[in-house]
Amino acid sequence: MGVSATAVARVIGIDTAFRNLRGSAAVRLPQRVAVIGQGAESVTYATTPFVATSSSAVGAEFGFGSPLHLAALMLQPANGDGLGDIPLTLYPVQADGSGVQSLGDITPSGTTQSATAEYTVLIGGIPSAKFVIAAGTVVLNDIGEAITAAINGNVNMPMIAADAVPPVSDLTAKWKGAATNDLTVSITGPANGITFAFTQPATGAVNPDIQAALDNITNIWETLIVNCMEHDDTTTLDLLETFGLGRWGTLVKKPVIALTGYTESTTAAGIVVGEARKATDQINGYITALGSVTLPLQVAARGAARIARQANDNPPVGYATQLLEGVSAGAESLQLSYADSDASVKAGVSTSKLIGGVVALEDTVTFYHPDGEDPPAYRYVVQIVKVMQIIFNLDLIFNADGWAAAPLIPDDQATTNSAARQPKAAKAAVNGMIDDLALAAILSDPETAKALTTAVIDSGNPNRLNVELTVQISGNTGIISIDLNFGFFFGTAALAA
Repeated sequence: MGVSATAVARVIGIDTAFRNLRGSAAVRLPQRVAVIGQGAESVTYATTPFVATSSSAVGAEFGFGSPLHLAALMLQPANGDGLGDIPLTLYPVQADGSGVQSLGDITPSGTTQSATAEYTVLIGGIPSAKFVIAAGTVVLNDIGEAITAAINGNVNMPMIAADAVPPVSDLTAKWKGAATNDLTVSITGPANGITFAFTQPATGAVNPDIQAALDNITNIWETLIVNCMEHDDTTTLDLLETFGLGRWGTLVKKPVIALTGYTESTTAAGIVVGEARKATDQINGYITALGSVTLPLQVAARGAARIARQANDNPPVGYATQLLEGVSAGAESLQLSYADSDASVKAGVSTSKLIGGVVALEDTVTFYHPDGEDPPAYRYVVQIVKVMQIIFNLDLIFNADGWAAAPLIPDDQATTNSAARQPKAAKAAVNGMIDDLALAAILSDPETAKALTTAVIDSGNPNRLNVELTVQISGNTGIISIDLNFGFFFGTAALAA
């Protein structure tokens, strides 16, 4: 009311304010993606959160070919097939003081090239500029220099090349840490006489401590975190788990899921990690691309782009068959049988498959699978996303102006005060949300849920309203069992004359 209730002189006052007329309609939780990783060693950068608007902006800030930039290339590709308008925030960390970059090298050998051909160096699945070896007798030193120039000719490459003892081309990762050992080096092109030997990167050591980055997330509801460390860095996984469990807290109310890339040739190593974390880790999970030469952090980032878009547009829909374009596919022989896939999911390891030669998500799960809990409450990422929607909408309802400091009176008490609230109003608001979330297919059996909703004024505190609801999350088609029966047609019996 704009004019004071005690005013007596004649006046016309107009108090203008916006009113939310959407009623109890449920709102989708806006997705946000965070990346925790390093910049390049050659760049001086701050560790304050950085809102990324493009992968090129990330490269300019943190160094092209750095973990943060490589993740951004998957989340915000130039063709627009990434997060779209979903916010992306980078939480940079500096290298550990004892961190070591991985090293490698490429050595050409041979004397004669049978035919002129083009070649490309792949490092972590990222192609260099092309280099040419002309037909005839060759100078190996020239080839080594061409390899170095080709690698350095693409700023997105995760390693820097330098001419060493001719004709060797030395390679150095652009950042420090054990995660640089996930880089793989190869050359594509025809075998026309000249061959190449590789020393694969394996000397990286000591990943950074990510705790400061987690502390920087503060009150922002980041729904997905991309972890730029390797799949078995349990120190980092522990920090993510502790942070994530805190986000489920009663007063925080902002759950998060952390994704790490997994590119081993089998899921055996992942199962070891999953089994060790099964009792409590409802936060961490893998994005899997078996046998891929793409850097794991990029696999995780590409998976996060697909999951975030789906969760933003239609949250109850799962992620099976979502294509991870840009992730190199491992050999068909490495892909899981159904029995192996089933065992992996039961052990907390996400799965993928190839569709038309492209890596596609299958079951996307966390490590959580405690003994005796069947089905595990926090196994599937899509189910956690559904619970996030409920938490978000409950918070919206009771943080609205109508509930803030409102007089609280019993259900059977009459009032002329429009600001007063009764427990039955809270129950009605919650049940309206249940109906809306059921219509969105996030919940099942809304009538049972509404019947179980209660709201009462606390018997020991007149300023406390106790609300309780029990809902059933909808499932997702993961298994379709069909019984097909068939027989033979033996003709129609002849009719008697």
